[in-house]
Amino acid sequence: MSESAGPDKPPTAPRHHKPKPFAPIDFEPFAGGADPARVSEAAHLAAQALVHHGRANDDPAVTKRLVKLADQQGLEVLAELWAESPARSLPGALWRLYALRSATQRDPERISVFFKAGKDTAQVEHAVAGVAEPPGADELLAMADAILSGAFNGDFDVALERSAAFCRVLALGMSRVADERDFADADHASRLTGKAHKMIRTAEDLEHAAASWRRGELD
Repeated sequence: MSESAGPDKPPTAPRHHKPKPFAPIDFEPFAGGADPARVSEAAHLAAQALVHHGRANDDPAVTKRLVKLADQQGLEVLAELWAESPARSLPGALWRLYALRSATQRDPERISVFFKAGKDTAQVEHAVAGVAEPPGADELLAMADAILSGAFNGDFDVALERSAAFCRVLALGMSRVADERDFADADHASRLTGKAHKMIRTAEDLEHAAASWRRGELD
């Protein structure tokens, strides 16, 4: 049994652990809670509150704090709340917006390689995503912030569509890089191809969520 803190011995401060580094581009579903219905309800309520609070406030400082939510709380905190939500729901869409921004922050150089490889093939998606030229690491970081900011201070469906376009450009870039590396490293090429397929599914989910938002059906 541990000793109680006396008058000359301050209570032991709780230990805080830095969140484990997390690569959103490779994310897998997290385990659900003991009561899936309550976890789902909490996820939807939190997503609705976050979006409506952000969109009802025109203070740039508030938008900046919302964009940096994952930086401040740790992406794993958001994952525990939202990663199990259906992809084509408000919490599922928000999770993907934050995860994609964090992926870009985590390795902007790698993301820029894929984006550059895909942008000429996906010219329409490149334009929709809105990355400045040339699309280097800094430009992609700025774009990721701008897309997530737009979810709160612009049209939410447009933010989703821009993020979907970003995913499609990345997917094409990954596929092109995979083709180039197939002979030199077949295993790496296969992994990249698998990630490209996941990015396409994410793009489709975001596009579906955007259409649902316009119909007033995204919850």
